[in-house]
Amino acid sequence: MLWVKTFHILFVMSWMAGIFYLPRIFVHFVEGQAAGEQVDRLAIMARKLYGFMTVMMVLALVSGVVLWLVYGFAGAWLHVKLVFVALLMVYHFWARARMREMQDGHLDHGGVYYRWANEMPLILTIVILVMVVVKPF
Repeated sequence: MLWVKTFHILFVMSWMAGIFYLPRIFVHFVEGQAAGEQVDRLAIMARKLYGFMTVMMVLALVSGVVLWLVYGFAGAWLHVKLVFVALLMVYHFWARARMREMQDGHLDHGGVYYRWANEMPLILTIVILVMVVVKPF
């Protein structure tokens, strides 16, 4: 089971790398577009990164379910963690909608908006880590 845990952590780390980087691409896209720069490559990068992130998310979820089936579903900390994982998934699909807007050649907000949006998964991840490591309840 340690192998499953190891790969679960790897998949989660890879998913989070994409979750943290994709909004930065959004920032560069809107600011580059406003400056009259060529931003087509950023839209391609976002599409490819989103595909990678999605595969990593699915693998993280599958390995997480395997761990749950082996270790059981005990403790309020796990319930809280799963709520925040669900919120990360909502954020993931929010990012998909923004990525699709990029494919159409526009994003509806400015760079500051996407910088702030980039902080949301960090907050969610901190709560998840506290639940997993500290298990406060």
